[in-house]
Order: sequence, then C-alpha cells, then structure tokens
Amino acid sequence: MTLLFIMRPCPKSIALLFVLCTSITSIARAQEIKNIPQFTATLDDAPPALSPPGFFRRLANYYHNDWFPAPAPAGAQAAPSLQKRGLPSPLDSPPLPSSDWGYGGSPDIGAPDGNSYPLMTAINGAKSRSKIFGWIEPGVNVSTSSHTNLPEVYDQYPNSIHLDQLLLYVERLPETVQSAHFDWGYHFTAIYGTDYRFFTGLGYFSQQLLKFDRQYGADLPIEYVDLYFPRVAQGMNVRIGRFISVPGIEAQLAPNNYIFSHSILYFVDPFTDTGAIATIKLSDQWLIQAGITDGHDVAPWTNDAQPSGTLCVNYTTRSVNDNIYACANGINDGDYGFDNLQQFDITWYHRFSKTVHIATESWYMYQHRVPNIAGRVANPITPELGTYGASCPIGVLRCTASEYAIVNYIEKEFSSKLFLSFRSEVVNDRRGQRTGYTTKYSENTLSLTKWIGSTIQIRPELRFEHAYDYPAYDGGRTHSQFTAASDLIFHF
Repeated sequence: MTLLFIMRPCPKSIALLFVLCTSITSIARAQEIKNIPQFTATLDDAPPALSPPGFFRRLANYYHNDWFPAPAPAGAQAAPSLQKRGLPSPLDSPPLPSSDWGYGGSPDIGAPDGNSYPLMTAINGAKSRSKIFGWIEPGVNVSTSSHTNLPEVYDQYPNSIHLDQLLLYVERLPETVQSAHFDWGYHFTAIYGTDYRFFTGLGYFSQQLLKFDRQYGADLPIEYVDLYFPRVAQGMNVRIGRFISVPGIEAQLAPNNYIFSHSILYFVDPFTDTGAIATIKLSDQWLIQAGITDGHDVAPWTNDAQPSGTLCVNYTTRSVNDNIYACANGINDGDYGFDNLQQFDITWYHRFSKTVHIATESWYMYQHRVPNIAGRVANPITPELGTYGASCPIGVLRCTASEYAIVNYIEKEFSSKLFLSFRSEVVNDRRGQRTGYTTKYSENTLSLTKWIGSTIQIRPELRFEHAYDYPAYDGGRTHSQFTAASDLIFHF
C-alpha cells in the first residue's frame, strides 16, 4: 500500500514572522544596493497562511497520488520499511493477495502492520493503530446458464451485474514483531451484498438466507479479539470470537483471493467458526494451532452447536520455496447437523521463482447419519433448512455422506500491477450432500488481475466446468457451463 506523509503547515503567527523576517532582509539588501531611504512594508502586506486541506481534499489527494504518482527525484531512496521477524517473504504483494504463505486464525506472527489506507489517511494521516477501511466490489458475468450458475460462486446469478461486497473493517493488529510485552488487537466486519450468503451462520441473521433466500443481505461475520503473548515460544496469538474457518487457499474476503469466482471446493466447505484458537510460532519454520469451536457455520446458542476441535501444523522450508499447512478442522462426533463437516485439509505452496508459484489444496469431508433423500424409500426424516440430504443405499434412513476435492492454482507475476492465474480442480460429491447432485465435477478458470495504483483491482476471467454423472448445472438442466466474468474492487 502507498504511504502518504502529510506535513502540517506552521501556525499563523510563525508563518507571519517568517514572512516578515524575509521581507525585512530582502528590503534591507535592496536599500544597501539601491540606497532606498525607508522601509514601508506592513504586516497587512504579508500573504495569509494556508489552512490545511479538509477531509475530502485529503481523500481526493490520496487517490490522485495513488493513480498518478509523481516521478521520484533523481537519487531519491525509498523510505525504509518495517523489518519482519523470521523468514523473508516469498512473494510480492501487491500484486498478489499476500506476501507470505497464508494460514488462518491469526495475524502473521512476526510481520509488521505497514498498511496505509485512503480513509485512514484522510482521517488522521494514518497515524493510529486502529484502522477503518474496506472496499466496494461490483461484479458482472455472461453465462451459458439462464437460471443459476451454482455451484459456481461468487457470480451465481447468471447474465447479471450485481454488488458482491460492500465491506467495512475496523481493526487493530497486535504488534507481533516485538517480543518484549503483551499486546492485543480486535477486528469488526460488516458486509452488505450478494456474498452475504457465504458468510451466513445458523443463528447469525440467517433467516434472510435460509427462510427468505434474499439476493442481497447483510451480516457481521468476523468479530474477534486477538491476545498476543510474545514469550510463549516465538510468539502465541489467541483469537476469541467469530472468524473465518481456518484452512484453505480461498477466503470470503474479495481481495484475499487470486480469482473473482471461487472453486467448487470452496463453495462446499465451512465458512466461519465461533470459538477460540491459539496459534504458536515454535520457530521460523514451524507453527502449530489448536482451537475449540461450536462447530461450523452455527452460533453458540443454536441446537446444532457442539464442542469441536481444530488442530493444524504449518511448516515452511528455510528457502521459503515450500510451505505445507495441514488441518483437522471442526472435529466432533460427526453426526448430521447444519454444516457439521468433519474436515481434513492439506495445502501445499511451492515457489519456482520469485514470479511463479503454485498453490494446491486437497480435502476430505464427511457427516454421519445424513437423512436419505434418494426417493427409493419413504423417509420421515427431513433435512434441516438450508442443507441437503444424501443419496443413500436402498433401504436405509440415514448414511455417511462424504466428499473429496483437489484444486490447484498456477500464478505468474508480470509486474507489480499485473498477474495471471490458472485454476483447475476436481470435486466428487459422492452422496450429493454438498451440491445437491451425486456427481463428480471438474472446473478450469483463467484469470488476469490488473491493479490501478494500490486501490483498484480488476479481475476478468474465463471459466468452464463440467458435471460427469448427472446434469448439475442450470438447476440440473445441463452437464456443462461456460462463463465470462469480472469484478472490480475499489479500496477505501
């Protein structure tokens, strides 16, 4: 992000004194040269001091300087950046979503908070640790489907223009570079748009989706506090509240993703968890996480909530060319409930060079005792609102429904403002419990991300996907779907 330093003008009295002294000196020299007999200037002749620009002018200046930066003076050096504690960052951000191999449930321990945002710069010169920022993200798509693009998301409404996310952050990051004292942070998020459905948890404003299936909705999906203890190993962060489900390459927040649309894998796995998770940095290369939540996508006060465990291990090679992140997520008895998914996830990042890397994720998930909706037997058990039943063997009322998936990203950075993404994946919804169709899927997407300054992203893409066993696209009408889509993210 661009850093903007604002110099405050001198108080009026000092400015007038400076003008007066300059005038006297100039006239005195003129008198000496030209033998002028007297000095006639008065304070009224001095130009008034300029008042500082207002909020909207400072905001406009930020965007102007971001989109039309002045050339750096010859010999000028960049301002020194805050030093990271630990291994060097493997990637460039921007243009990529992150400069480090990602893990969830914690700030990047040892990394400084060097971000500056337009809104905070206009408010107070970006001088406070608490920050208010966000983005607005409209999207557009053209599709071969006419009823729905599902299981493609976030552009599930075909042949339309829509507001995906209007999102506001209020946050304070703990200082994790230092190792001398306890620190804390917090995070508050509010969202409005079509993407609210991918934050929805049962009991959190969920009727707008589960009961009314509204196209647009609002949510408060990420609300937590961070407690940082620097002297536990090389730093421990404890997050308490509602947060994004820990594992995975993709996340609900638009700028955190390589591509506008999301993988099918992402669409059918957990979205948010409520509870507490501890992240402990054992060394520069090893990190572990352990947490307890109330299950996936449910509020603690709902009947579906139950104690669930999460355990993750993260390893980075000393060269930072490889990273492996493995998680067992939301583990409990596994009995059928609202998104009570038993998730086992592993992510591998590999860097071929500074400008080329891959990100690969695979998972296996299941639920026990899922109601049979195969139609071969009269079943008095009705699936919960907002969930699917399973296509079970003949003669049983319930069965175990499982699914597995693997997705791979290939990323090529061309410049600090441009990168290319190619995503391919395979998903097998073995009992149809996640997508509503008992079929295998494949999906391939080509995308380009272009930055304008550090405040606008444009992400056009072409996507083709296919369902092999049953027609699962356009509401079960076709086996295949092609879409051309793009979003625009405007940061504030």
